[in-house]
Amino acid sequence: MKDYQLIVIGGGAAGMTVAAGAANLGAKVALVEKKKHLGGDCLHVGCIPSKALIAASKEASSMMQAARVLGTEFDGRDHYQSTKARVDRAREIIQEHDGTERFTKLGVDVYIGEASFQSPYELKVGDDLLIGKKFVIATGSQPTVPPIDGLDTVPYLTNEDVFHEETLPESIIVIGAGTIGLELAQSFARLGSQVTVLEALDTFLPKEDESVRTLLKSQLEMAMRLKIGVDVKHISEVDGKIYVEAEIDGETVHYEADKLLMATGRKPRLEALRLDRAHVHVKDGYVDVSSTYRTSQPHIFAIGDTINTLPFTHAAGEEGKAVVANALFGLWNKVDYKKMPWITFTDPEVFHVGLTEAEAREQYGEDVDIFEAKLFEVDRFVADRQETGFVKIITRKNGKIIGGHAVGMTAGDWMQIVVYAMQRGDKIGKLSRMIYPYPSRSEAVKKAADLYWRKRLFNSPLTDLARKYFEWTR
Repeated sequence: MKDYQLIVIGGGAAGMTVAAGAANLGAKVALVEKKKHLGGDCLHVGCIPSKALIAASKEASSMMQAARVLGTEFDGRDHYQSTKARVDRAREIIQEHDGTERFTKLGVDVYIGEASFQSPYELKVGDDLLIGKKFVIATGSQPTVPPIDGLDTVPYLTNEDVFHEETLPESIIVIGAGTIGLELAQSFARLGSQVTVLEALDTFLPKEDESVRTLLKSQLEMAMRLKIGVDVKHISEVDGKIYVEAEIDGETVHYEADKLLMATGRKPRLEALRLDRAHVHVKDGYVDVSSTYRTSQPHIFAIGDTINTLPFTHAAGEEGKAVVANALFGLWNKVDYKKMPWITFTDPEVFHVGLTEAEAREQYGEDVDIFEAKLFEVDRFVADRQETGFVKIITRKNGKIIGGHAVGMTAGDWMQIVVYAMQRGDKIGKLSRMIYPYPSRSEAVKKAADLYWRKRLFNSPLTDLARKYFEWTR
């Protein structure tokens, strides 16, 4: 039996943030991780391997285009082993930074094993019984699949095992057109697979601005089939092939492929924790917490994918920072999710912060202005031959920024200045007055922001007076 001032359950982004922060402040900390390596899903089966795959597939696509120009051939499927090696290498390098040794050097006791509460203050990990004054639940999430007839009789992939495939399938059906499904689908298509994406909803990426979805859909459909409003009725396997029977607008349709990837969402990983023994309430499958991440037991906190906030690694990290102070010092810190950005790493990239245009108009009515610039108006994008895309900044009539959206090459990088402005409470005019290097992609933000001053300047009484003056003095 060992006593700790803080026990962190889960060695992913959220848990590591809390454990490192608390240890640096001098607390006696235990970090419990079920799997043999720290890093969580983001490192091993999520963000990092998928971004390495995306980068490799983009390069493969460029090589295929170049090969066609040169009158030769390049097939990404023939080089999938090198792609897989690239994914593995990215994980290995980052794992070195987030390994057990880093935390033991900080004075954290790391336990590898399944954790389960024995009481509100007792946690069992293998043969060890840990006693904690405070706890943080950060066990992450796992794939969830809908109850489709026949699914339990066929082999299917999820994000947890797709990166272990040794060969690239000639064809693959992806069920689910969320962030995970679209990123992986486009990557497979660029590497040479025939890809079909099936989405049950009548749209995809439902949290994105309508203008974003419209442009992205046209780009994605250049490489794969994307079907929305699909009611999958039955899945079967015959002679190694996957067959999907579905309905679209009442009409029966059939699809077949070599592989099936289920990307239909995720759910908190809570079953083994025995939260009932700790008297921690669960609501709709998530740990029920206050705005400061306290559960029904004030000494137990929960963050990351275990709670119903935004399911992003950077959101979990911010929650982790808040919880360090809340758990150790009794503070009431919380994260402002209204200014939390996210990126969908398709090509082109999709950036999102704040309200969409529809949400803004619903909330503020006529008190909304839209400032939009096309990327073909920005010299750097023209030089890069990456003119597809746009920037949309949404403001109140007084210039207060309430939303920012972009589709374009590396949009997640050059749109960050909009997040900074929102967090500072700056109005769009300040984005226009900033000096941007030429030629840079960030000038797209400047062009959108310049429209604010143009609208004010050319629709003001002073402008009318100036026009009359210059007309009189000609």
